[in-house]
Amino acid sequence: MENPTSDPGTLATAAQGGGGGTGASTKGVGGAWGTPGEPRGGTESDAAPAVTSQEEMEDFYRQSLQDVEEGEVVRGRIVAVNDTEVLVDVGYKSEGTIPIEEFHRSGIVPIIDSEIEVYLEMKEDAEGLIVLSKEKADKIKVWDVITHAYEKGTPIEGKVVEVVKGGLAVDVGVKAFLPGSQVDLRPVKNLVSMVGQPIRARVIKLNRRRGNVVLSRRVVLEEEREDNRKHTLSILQEGLVLPGVVKNITDYGAFIDLGGIDGLLHITDMSWGRISHPSEMLQVGDTIEVMVLHFDRETGRVSLGYKQRGPDPWESVEQRFPAGSRHHGKVVSLTNYGAFIELENGVEGLVHVSEMSWTRRVRHPSKLVNVGDEVEVLVLDVNRAQKRISLGMKQVEPDPWEVIEQRFQPGMRVQGKVRNLTDFGAFVELEPGIDGLLHISDMTWARNVSHPSEVLKKSQAIETVILHVDKEAKRISLGLKQIQPDPWDSVLQKYPVGSNVKGKVVRLADFGAFVELEPGVDGLLHVSQMSHRPVARPEDIVQLGDELTLKVIRVDPNERRIGLSLRDLAADLIVAEEQDQLGRRGGRRRERDRYGDDDDE
Repeated sequence: MENPTSDPGTLATAAQGGGGGTGASTKGVGGAWGTPGEPRGGTESDAAPAVTSQEEMEDFYRQSLQDVEEGEVVRGRIVAVNDTEVLVDVGYKSEGTIPIEEFHRSGIVPIIDSEIEVYLEMKEDAEGLIVLSKEKADKIKVWDVITHAYEKGTPIEGKVVEVVKGGLAVDVGVKAFLPGSQVDLRPVKNLVSMVGQPIRARVIKLNRRRGNVVLSRRVVLEEEREDNRKHTLSILQEGLVLPGVVKNITDYGAFIDLGGIDGLLHITDMSWGRISHPSEMLQVGDTIEVMVLHFDRETGRVSLGYKQRGPDPWESVEQRFPAGSRHHGKVVSLTNYGAFIELENGVEGLVHVSEMSWTRRVRHPSKLVNVGDEVEVLVLDVNRAQKRISLGMKQVEPDPWEVIEQRFQPGMRVQGKVRNLTDFGAFVELEPGIDGLLHISDMTWARNVSHPSEVLKKSQAIETVILHVDKEAKRISLGLKQIQPDPWDSVLQKYPVGSNVKGKVVRLADFGAFVELEPGVDGLLHVSQMSHRPVARPEDIVQLGDELTLKVIRVDPNERRIGLSLRDLAADLIVAEEQDQLGRRGGRRRERDRYGDDDDE
């Protein structure tokens, strides 16, 4: 076993105010210890030369004791051990005993013939016995080490034992105080996390008489950081790969401690792939290897890269992902215009919303895919310089529009459901993914439809006729009015010029009123044809819903226009009434003439 006096553990575990042992016996007395003690570890013949007189013996004995003084730390040899005490020879006229508990508290097992340091409290007590203490010797040695460290400014080692008011208590052989402001380079919010940790600190205040020791760990860390900084500066150069510790994380990157110097690892230099925040890859305290991308010695700024440690996957992307090849990937991000697919680590491609489905109109990619989904895609285009890959999802499926002309031909009647209404018409779903446009002009033969909602409702099932199919533009034109005969084909026969017709006012305009003669056939009653007198507003003469009898004054089937007149009808009625009155007068004259002739006879 090693010499107990050289064990540093004796410095860290000494108790305050240890008790001393008393002399057990004079040299050569066996007593309860069994084996007689031998001064200085040898026989009487080895201890001193032979003397011939009592005076010479006394002079020699007094001379051998001159170097042993009370209040000093002396070296002794363990000569015996029992269950309660340890017998130690310090070269005095008698051995001293030390309670074995002092060794137990120090964590040392006493071994016969091993040397230890002890404190000589008294050469002789009231009973003439020597008084020794190992704990006091350890305490004095600890204080000597602390004092030496304080005077020389060298760090000492200790262990944090508890949190106290304003800081930490540290065991350095004695209990020392470490203020909270001196614990680390930055304020430590959770001091409890330091309990139990070994530390190196410098003694910044010392009062041995009062037993006060104040430590600073921050000073030691600052010196270490400065030493590391000088070393880092001496080796730092662009292209160097070295380890660092993540010190802080921001939205735009992470600051890495390279050893006294902080460098910025920007988020764009963390991965060849897509990450939305540095915390997806790093955590404070992580140790990583980074590459120096740029170092400005004047400003001390260091730009770092993490992804640059490996090859750029885009260098050979055209060979691994040629246009026309199929691959499986994972959806990593969604935007309004498409979905980003990770083909491999660091390589992503974009599936535009227009490339997601042959048949569905995708307003947002979330309608078809979600982040994390595995999808199969076809490479449409690769741009290595701009690091862009265009992908398609619909291209891995057959295009239903390739055979659309065989399945939907002009003139064919088809059933469908109104999927959406717009200002210009209605989209009718003919089958899942195949829509046709029913334009507002093809909804009814009437000319007064201002919005498709006047004729159709969303989700309404209707029958239409296919008017046109454009495979290239992926469009199908539908008609609703074409299912019924065109009433304008017979308007010349049904409504000849000069005939009187009946109709209902269905719409008013600044220039007149539209009158429905039958479903799909309207005529215009112009404001100039409403009266012989000037008319400022049509409402002054007619109202919506009025049932009118009008005269047809113009018919144009090609332009789908019929001109109506209330003024001409009124004039005809006046003429007819006048003719009727004239006819009645002439009849009475003829009757009077006839009766007058009879009287003459």
